Amino acid sequence: MSADVRDILDMERANTPEVTRDSFLATKKRNFERTKHASKRPEGMHREVFALLYTDKKDAPPLLPTDTALGIGAGYKQAKARLGMKKVRKWEWAPFSNPARNDAAVFHHWKRVSDDSSDYPFAKFNKQLEIPTYTMTEYNAHLRNNIQNWSKVQTDHLFDLARRFDLRFIVMADRWNRQQHGAKTVEDLKERYYEVVALLAKVKNQTSEKKTFVFDADHERRRKEQLEKLFKRTTQQVEEEQMLINEMKKIEARKKERERKTQDLQKLISQADQQNEHAANTPSTRKYEKKLHKKKVHHQPRPSKVDSVVNAIEIGSSGIKFADLRGSGVSLRSQKMKLPANIGQRKVKALEQAIQEFKVDPAPPPTEDICNSFNELRSDMVLLCELRTALTTCVYEMESLKHQYEAACPGKTLNIPPSLVPIKTEADRDQS
Repeated sequence: MSADVRDILDMERANTPEVTRDSFLATKKRNFERTKHASKRPEGMHREVFALLYTDKKDAPPLLPTDTALGIGAGYKQAKARLGMKKVRKWEWAPFSNPARNDAAVFHHWKRVSDDSSDYPFAKFNKQLEIPTYTMTEYNAHLRNNIQNWSKVQTDHLFDLARRFDLRFIVMADRWNRQQHGAKTVEDLKERYYEVVALLAKVKNQTSEKKTFVFDADHERRRKEQLEKLFKRTTQQVEEEQMLINEMKKIEARKKERERKTQDLQKLISQADQQNEHAANTPSTRKYEKKLHKKKVHHQPRPSKVDSVVNAIEIGSSGIKFADLRGSGVSLRSQKMKLPANIGQRKVKALEQAIQEFKVDPAPPPTEDICNSFNELRSDMVLLCELRTALTTCVYEMESLKHQYEAACPGKTLNIPPSLVPIKTEADRDQS
């Protein structure tokens, strides 16, 4: 490239030796020896990283990019820091006190001279509980209800610990003076404290402002006993319990599977009944039934639907049989009020109409007595609906027999005794 520049500037160029075969091979041999002694890249190091660390010219690796001359970014041409012209605010090592402490201790910290000497900012996090106090007159008049277990000295010591440790009853039980006041458990301290607080609030008429807390010490003791028994279980007991839980899950799964199959079977039965009713209402089926009826009316007695209902009542199979959940593990009491899956859709609709008719709550509170009474009531309602259906069928059959008698014996009338005619109630009139 330097030779080209010399030619352009019309400058004299140094005489270069003539390139021959021997000189070319000697130059190539020197370059090969130079590359032969080059350092190798260590194993495991990437080529790019090795190129940054070492080159053939033994140049030092670049530490920072210096592309400012090419106009890329501001670079180091503006190396001076842009500092403000304002004066620096002074700081001082100033004393301060924490108003949350009662020992008048003085501490020091750094603060600006221009800042106001206000209170310690973290003192607002020192929240203290309002522990009630009582006088000797109030104690003698209202708090001497448990003299056998708690004296005035013990009660005073309890409230002193409550003020010191902010109702941390575990710490209070640990700091309780057992030599002077005897041994007290955490439940005893809680029971006495909340009992005194409730009595003082009642005396000072503060029950409407603050809700009093009632502590059940017996329940807390039983709970801790149960937890201790649970914690002290052996490995065999834990495995046995897990086995019982797995067996209960299997039983519940089989029970759900049976209920699902029962529901599917009930759906198939209801669909078959609907198809039979639809087929019975077609004109061709009606004509065929009329012909058969004319042929068999003199030879076969007419069956009655009332007999099936009466037989069911006599046998005791009417009503609803609710499931017994005693041997099915843990369950809710409200499951007792669940209708069995083998009840048809007609009975369910009739039961819902009867509940609306008698204005009964369809989902009462599931206590033991209410569950039993509600199940008996619904069973009686289903029986009532079946008896109403049987009564309607009986009346219809009597009317049809009357018309048949009048058609067979012209000029004669069949008189039905008044004892066989049902008396219509208000509900029957509304339905009619």
